Amino acid sequence: MSTAEKETLGFQTEAKQMLQLMIHSMYSNKEIFLRELISNASDAADKLRYEALADGALYENDPDLRIRITLDKDANTLTLSDNGIGMSREEVINNLGTIARSGTAEFLKNLSGDGKKDSQLIGQFGVGFYSAFIVAERVEVLTRRAGLTAADAVRWESTGEADFSIESCEKADRGTTVILHLRKEDTEFTDDWRVRSIIKKYSDHISIPVQMLENVPAAKEGEEQKVAEFEAVNSATALWTRSRSEVTDEEYQAFYKHVSHDFSPALHWSHNKVEGKLEYTSLLYLPGQAPMDLWNRDAARGLKLYVQRTFIMDDAEQFLPLYLRFVKGVIDSNDLSLNVSREILQQDPAVDAMKSALTKRVLDMLSKLAKSDVEKYQKFWKAFGQVMKEGPAEDFSNKEKIAKLLRFATTHDNKAEQTHSLEDYVARMKEGQAKIYYVVGESHKTASSSPHLEVFRKKGIEVLLLSERVDDWLMNHLAEFDGKAFLDVGRGDLDLGDLEDEAEKKAHEASAEAHKDLVERVNTVLTDKVEKVRVTSRLTESPACLVVTEDDMGAQMRRMLEAAGQALPPSKPVFELNPEHPLVLKLDKEADEDRFADLVGILFDQAHLAEGAQLDDPAGYVHKLNKLLLELSA
Repeated sequence: MSTAEKETLGFQTEAKQMLQLMIHSMYSNKEIFLRELISNASDAADKLRYEALADGALYENDPDLRIRITLDKDANTLTLSDNGIGMSREEVINNLGTIARSGTAEFLKNLSGDGKKDSQLIGQFGVGFYSAFIVAERVEVLTRRAGLTAADAVRWESTGEADFSIESCEKADRGTTVILHLRKEDTEFTDDWRVRSIIKKYSDHISIPVQMLENVPAAKEGEEQKVAEFEAVNSATALWTRSRSEVTDEEYQAFYKHVSHDFSPALHWSHNKVEGKLEYTSLLYLPGQAPMDLWNRDAARGLKLYVQRTFIMDDAEQFLPLYLRFVKGVIDSNDLSLNVSREILQQDPAVDAMKSALTKRVLDMLSKLAKSDVEKYQKFWKAFGQVMKEGPAEDFSNKEKIAKLLRFATTHDNKAEQTHSLEDYVARMKEGQAKIYYVVGESHKTASSSPHLEVFRKKGIEVLLLSERVDDWLMNHLAEFDGKAFLDVGRGDLDLGDLEDEAEKKAHEASAEAHKDLVERVNTVLTDKVEKVRVTSRLTESPACLVVTEDDMGAQMRRMLEAAGQALPPSKPVFELNPEHPLVLKLDKEADEDRFADLVGILFDQAHLAEGAQLDDPAGYVHKLNKLLLELSA
């Protein structure tokens, strides 16, 4: 058979099944077909550029690479032409007959009938050109490879069923023309405005111009009709592909608003190109304010993903961990497939490597910002600090980096603003201090006035004041910083180590021994409510306080889980008494057991109130307090 004759080649018997599956499963919206065809044309231009490095004659005196799209409403066709590398007859059979390759039968064995899983397989197989059949009932391709004669051109045609035809034809210019004979229900793709908007949406950053005929108004009577010329629809230069020195702050800010839909300017950004084992460009932004859905962990988030400057998806969440969900921007990879899906992204080792690198990039950006512009970093922390506190639990490998970025309120200045870093705290630690102390409260006021702080204030030891819902959870995962363990001052036995001298320890032991009888009496009254009663080493001004046992859950965490409807095992606190306090001294001398029990109950309830807790029986507390006040005033 001569190559000039029309030749019909079969895909394979299963081809129809596969094409139908691809059309219905792979792409969620029809307009994607144009992205795929423009991407193929852009690739053809890239290949020509590469081959022309060795053989400039391949340009055939036409070095201006472009893609042109023409629409014909009457014929219901969309035609896309490029002047890229083009294809020979053999390449047409290999490239447009992809499904005819021997691996297809093996591929089809893996089809499960589950549309979601099957579309993932199809994405891996790489059938972007066949997306044309989503909107076209028949597709024609006219192509000539650069360097061959006009008579060596090839015409390919298929209805996307079981076979395709191929024949030789004449084509004066190099490159490929794809003619889509659209289905009746897809005439929208002959609308000029619709097609232009798709190009802007998906292919604005393709590096060569995507052209359409300009809209020329009809000539007025007596005037000559202007001939429509082709004009570029896309920008043809991706901002992130330009050198940082070429891009102004105004351009960066304008692009931020484009990718984030945020009306306020970005706080900071980082623009980097990575070359080596992986090749990608990233442009990452820190917003100036928190979005409304920041606390919805299931909300759409992630970076705009491009592959070789072609838009793939809006919210590619696989490239950053959840605690960095506020970061906006673009990643443009040279290593991923244009047919990549969300499912494939979750399994691709290149994505894991990029996620690790991008996470470090964001943390480094924050670290530099914290050092270079304290005021700007504080603005960031105020907006996103609580989200950053999720980090140590989610990202063990970067725990130390995240810890350095955390900011806290402390007893150093007692201010509610979280301005102190852990490095600041460690630098101010007392000689002999081995631990980083913190207290957790329902609010900053509750934490800063906690009775647990009394001995620390007396000794001038700084304590972190934690009052956000995430804080208790954060401390459970942080464990230590700079080799120093964290210690909740309201939990377990208080051991100040070298910060407490021998005389103080002996005085505490002597006090505990001297008040054994009082402790026993109080324990009898509260036996159902407390784990145990003991003499305190924490209090200097308050009569009593509650302490969480070493292995128990913090009071704030318990309240949070209970509010969320979690069933928790019962918990009993330790009740500590300050025997030097006048109320406790009075209690010790009280001979009337009923009155003694009332006084103990009031002290116990006050200790609850001091840590911001709700009383089980507030009316009972008020009754006992009023009764006591009446007796005292009698």
